[in-house]
Amino acid sequence: MYEAVTRNLRVTVDPHYLEDESAPEKGRYIWAYTVEICNEGDEIVQLINRYWHITDARGQVQEVRGPGVVGEQPVLSPGEAYTYTSGCPLATSSGIMVGAYEMETVDGSRFRVSIPAFSLDIPDEQPTLN
Repeated sequence: MYEAVTRNLRVTVDPHYLEDESAPEKGRYIWAYTVEICNEGDEIVQLINRYWHITDARGQVQEVRGPGVVGEQPVLSPGEAYTYTSGCPLATSSGIMVGAYEMETVDGSRFRVSIPAFSLDIPDEQPTLN
């Protein structure tokens, strides 16, 4: 489990290798990752945009930007949490992801929330430093 806290928003990420959906012989490795965003502050916030920086074991970088997550732009009141699961394909057997969410308060001000860097490694394989 990986964790980061920005402005009283706790983001935790739990990645899992999807062996059944992967095809290593074709250079296709698939991971799922579950993210929980917990509002530990005292203001209502909405997730507006996401940004991911994904690096595979060969150093190839992919950047993903867009509105919301999994088709939603959740609103989090104080004490609320939002959880979603998404996926990431790689051409190598390991990689790393890191990112940020753009959040908006009720008064319209926006700020970035860090998504912790997390490693994508196949279980029981020697981890690669990415």
